[in-house]
Amino acid sequence: MFGKRTPPNALPVPPAAEGNPRAVEVLRVWAAPGQAQQLTLKTTWKDAAAWGLLLVDVAHHAAEAYAREGHDRAATLARIRSGFDAEWASPTDTAD
Repeated sequence: MFGKRTPPNALPVPPAAEGNPRAVEVLRVWAAPGQAQQLTLKTTWKDAAAWGLLLVDVAHHAAEAYAREGHDRAATLARIRSGFDAEWASPTDTAD
């Protein structure tokens, strides 16, 4: 649909990645109302444990973003963890 064009609601490429020819995008996730999340990923690392590190880093970045909007950072992290644990225990989606 978009080909090489940037979708209208895409996030910007971080400056450190944009200026680095060795930078690699490893995950792209899209959310659309009424649809399951859509994602693409690249298995960049030899050790899959790196994905665990990435997911925790994402949680901390999300909590910080919520904190900048006035939410309690620790409570937000706890809520993220709660959602992670619930999804881990009973997945609502399957990988295709």
